[in-house]
Formats: sequence, C-alpha cells, structure tokens
Amino acid sequence: MPYPQRLLHDDEEVCLDLQPHWWFFARQIGSAIPLLVVLVLVMAVHGDVRHLLFAVWAIATLIWAGWLAIKYFDWRFTHFVVTDQRVIFRTGVIAKRGVEIPLGRINNINFSQGIWERVIGTGDLEIESAGRDGQSVFDDVRHPDGVQQEIYRMMETFERTRASWSAPQVVAQQGPAPAPASVPEQIAQLAELRDRGVITQAEFDTKKAELLGRM
Repeated sequence: MPYPQRLLHDDEEVCLDLQPHWWFFARQIGSAIPLLVVLVLVMAVHGDVRHLLFAVWAIATLIWAGWLAIKYFDWRFTHFVVTDQRVIFRTGVIAKRGVEIPLGRINNINFSQGIWERVIGTGDLEIESAGRDGQSVFDDVRHPDGVQQEIYRMMETFERTRASWSAPQVVAQQGPAPAPASVPEQIAQLAELRDRGVITQAEFDTKKAELLGRM
C-alpha cells in the first residue's frame, strides 16, 4: 500500500516509500518453530492423550495466527517515506503515530547493522535533528546505508533549491542592454566574415543588400 497522496504537500515528490523489512516478523517466525516441534511430538503420542494435546496445540496455534495477523496489519500500515522536503514515519491501523523531520533540520544520520542484518539487508536508522525530540530511531529499515545516502542526496538538492530562492536577482543589477549595431557596422562585420572565408561572396552581397534596404 503506497503512502497516501493526500498527506503530501501540493509540490512535494516522494523519493522513497518503504515498509519495514520482513525481519519485522522475527518474533512470529521464531515462535512458529516451537509450534512445529510440538506438533511433531503430539503426532508421536498415542491414545486419548494425543487428542487432548492436539487440542491444546490447536488453541496455541490460533493464538499465534491472531498475533501474526495483528503484526501483519501493523506492517501494512507502517511507512518510512523520504520526499524532496522531509522524512516521514507513519504507523498504526486505528490509532496513528507519526514523525516528520524537515530536511533542513536534519543534522546527522547514522545506521547500524549486525552481521545477520547485513546478510538479509536490514538495520536501524538514527536521525539527529534540530526538532523537539532531537533524535529519532527507526527499526527494520530496508538497506539503511542506501537510505542514508538517499536522504543526504535529497538534503543537498533541498539546500541548492533554497539557495536559489534566496539568491539576489542578477538581472535587476545589470545595466541597460547595449544598443544594436548600426547598418554600416553590420556590413563591416559581414565583410570580415567574408574575408575569413566563413561566408561566400554571394551570401555577403545578399545580406548587404538586405541591410541597405532597411536604411
């Protein structure tokens, strides 16, 4: 699900729209392994005890499935967005929580990855800003090193754009435009071009006649 366009400014463009890495489901994935092991052990038991243990396992599996569904919707409605104006983090299905950091207020960006996180391409991103919170940490970001570089690139673009807005108008400081060359001066320039072989004698005669006709 892409980030809602209605939440963007009119002149704002999205550069990155990321949902958390699948490692976001690490606890759910890890807890599924014991459930499978328990199922194998239950199947090895015989008699009435087996039915009782299987019923307990089924209840535990339903609870696990509900936990996974809640986590999925949490993942589905979590966005880490980089635009040409700000960094946006938004999460929550019913109760919403969000963080917005203007590019002009970002002071530093750090990322951290363990060995396993480098292998699977995820990590944590830490953004230091001049805002009220000062430091924001975002977990399970896809390829945080690449996201870091993209934010820095957008910051440079934003600073160049802001500098162009505040730059003085050079045109207003220039003097009046020079007067156009007179007909004799233009003919002299054409003669120079003819002598240098840039134009032919026929082209010189044609243009000369055109200029003399304007006098």
